[in-house]
Amino acid sequence: MSDEVSGAKDLVFQVDDRHAGLRLDVFLAGCDESFSRSQIKAAIEEGDVLVNGVLPKVSQHLKAGDSVSLHLEAAVEAAAVPQEIPLDILYEDESVIVVNKPAGMVVHPAPGNPDRTLVNALLFHCGDLSGIGGVLRPGIVHRLDKETSGLLVAAKSDEAHRNLSGQFETRHVHKQYLALVWGDVKGSFGEITLPVGRHPQDRKKMSTKSRHGRNALTLWKVRERFGAATLLDIEIHTGRTHQIRVHLSEKGYPVVGDATYGRGPKRSSLNNPGLAPALKNFDRHALHAAKLSFLHPKTGERLVFSAPVPKEMEALIAVFRGSPNAGLQNRTDRLK
Repeated sequence: MSDEVSGAKDLVFQVDDRHAGLRLDVFLAGCDESFSRSQIKAAIEEGDVLVNGVLPKVSQHLKAGDSVSLHLEAAVEAAAVPQEIPLDILYEDESVIVVNKPAGMVVHPAPGNPDRTLVNALLFHCGDLSGIGGVLRPGIVHRLDKETSGLLVAAKSDEAHRNLSGQFETRHVHKQYLALVWGDVKGSFGEITLPVGRHPQDRKKMSTKSRHGRNALTLWKVRERFGAATLLDIEIHTGRTHQIRVHLSEKGYPVVGDATYGRGPKRSSLNNPGLAPALKNFDRHALHAAKLSFLHPKTGERLVFSAPVPKEMEALIAVFRGSPNAGLQNRTDRLK
C-alpha cells in the first residue's frame, strides 16, 4: 500500500513465513530495490519505521505476521559531488575530520538541498570519505540542523565510521551547546526527559506528543539571564532530531530565531529598543554546538574541541546584555 505526496512514500509490508527471522533493515531492502540500506537505516533511526505500531531497532529480527510501516521522503537521485566550499577545519588526520559548521549550511544532500552542503565541501577537501553513510551521506555519523552552527566530526574511513557510530550509541561522545532562549528560566539547572518523535500532523516537525517518540534527555544550566531571554549551557545524552529545540519549546522557552518551534514575543512588546532591529537581522537559530569530545578511533585518546560563539550570535547576546532588564512587558515564564 502506498500513499505518495510530493515524492514521499508511506508503505506497509506484511512479513510472511519466507521472511521470518530476517533483520528489519535486510527485509526492507529486499522489499523494493530502490531502497538503499543507508536510506532505510536513516528512516529507522528517525522514527519513520514502525513494526506492529512500535518503534524498532535497526537490528530487530522479524516474525511471520509482523506488519512493517515505512515512511520515505523523496530521494535525491544523484550521488553527492565534490564542491569547492570553504571549511573551518579544527582537526584532521587519516581517520577523522572535525569542522566548525556555519549556520545556513545543510549537512548532507536532501530534497530541497541537492548540493552546496557540508558533504559536498568535505568530498572536495578530503577526496574520499567513509562509504557507510551511502552516496548522499558519506562520512556522516551525526548531524546539526541547517541553522545551527558548531562542531561536527566526520569519518574518513569505514573503520572510523563504525567506531564513532558505536561511541554515539554508548554515549562516549560528549556534546555541549550554547542556546539563547526566550523567557526567564526558573532555577539554575535541570533536565528534560520528554520523548521525541515525528509530529502527528506535520512530518517535517518533531514533537513530544508523538505516539512513537523515542526517549530523549536534555540537561540545561543557566549561564546568564537577560530578563526577556536566558543563555543556557546544554548537554544532550541522546541525539534525536531537533531534540534541543523541541524540548525547550515544549517547556515554553523556544530558541531565539527558531520560527519552526516558537517565534517568541512580538517585537512591539520588547522594552529594549535595540532588540527589534537586532532580531530582524538575525536569520538563524541562536543555538551553537560549542564543545565536542570523543575517543580517537585508532588511538583511543580522548580528543576535546571547542568552537567560539559565531559573531552574529555574540552580537545579539551583546544587545540583550546591554540592557539591564532587556525585558518584555508583562511576561513571566517558568520551566515546568
